[in-house]
Amino acid sequence: MKRGKRKIPFFPNKIGIVTAIDGAAIRDMISVAERRFPLVELIIAPTKVQGSGAAEDIVDSLHKLNNLKDIDVIIVARGGGSIEDLWAFNEEIVARAIYNSKIPVITGIGHEIDFTIADFVADLRAPTPSVAMEIATPDKNELINAINYAVEHMEELIEQSVYDYRQRINDVLDSYMFRYPLEKVRNFYQKIDNLFYKISQQIDKKILLAEKETQKYFSIINSYDIEKTLKKGFTLIKQDDNFVTRKQFYNPGKSVSIKFYDGEIKLEKK
Repeated sequence: MKRGKRKIPFFPNKIGIVTAIDGAAIRDMISVAERRFPLVELIIAPTKVQGSGAAEDIVDSLHKLNNLKDIDVIIVARGGGSIEDLWAFNEEIVARAIYNSKIPVITGIGHEIDFTIADFVADLRAPTPSVAMEIATPDKNELINAINYAVEHMEELIEQSVYDYRQRINDVLDSYMFRYPLEKVRNFYQKIDNLFYKISQQIDKKILLAEKETQKYFSIINSYDIEKTLKKGFTLIKQDDNFVTRKQFYNPGKSVSIKFYDGEIKLEKK
């Protein structure tokens, strides 16, 4: 049965990446993710992307990510190269693995002018690996602006509702029936004051809840700021200009660069 293209989730919690761990593509994608949506977790499946055995390695990485079951979207990526360099992504086994993936797949293979069979079976094609990560992640600045706009819009609606209710009450008070039986009007003054008081309380309560909700999202986004994380005492470790994100990626035989909040040191291996 033919499968249609699947939608890419707007708020991914985890993004699986199938690419070479030592290439520029992975560094570019990590940089884009940190800039746009630092809340997302990247699960990298280091993969051979050209030469003998590359197609089988790509298929194996896709299967591993599908078996994790909590990946929201997978990016299959590779930097630019000749048609021979990209040929693994034209192999039938790679196309079938992408097509049969239970998780939506974005391809970012080569440059904008490069097309492979993998691009046609994927749920979405991006012209480069960096653009693939941009498609897969929302922009934190746009989210903040949307939250601010929602709060302002809600305040305007509440103010308009208060104005409308006040106008309706004033219209009733100015009507013929209320202008003459003043005693009856006086009896309702206290009820009207109580009504205004309750409305004001409800408005203040809704505004306070909206401000707390907005502050919560601000706090979550700010808590993932890299500089703030470093200021708390955490460090970033690099080898060969690549971040070491897991213990299994650390090579004790290579030089290490350790980035602190206030500077960076390098430990050279002799």
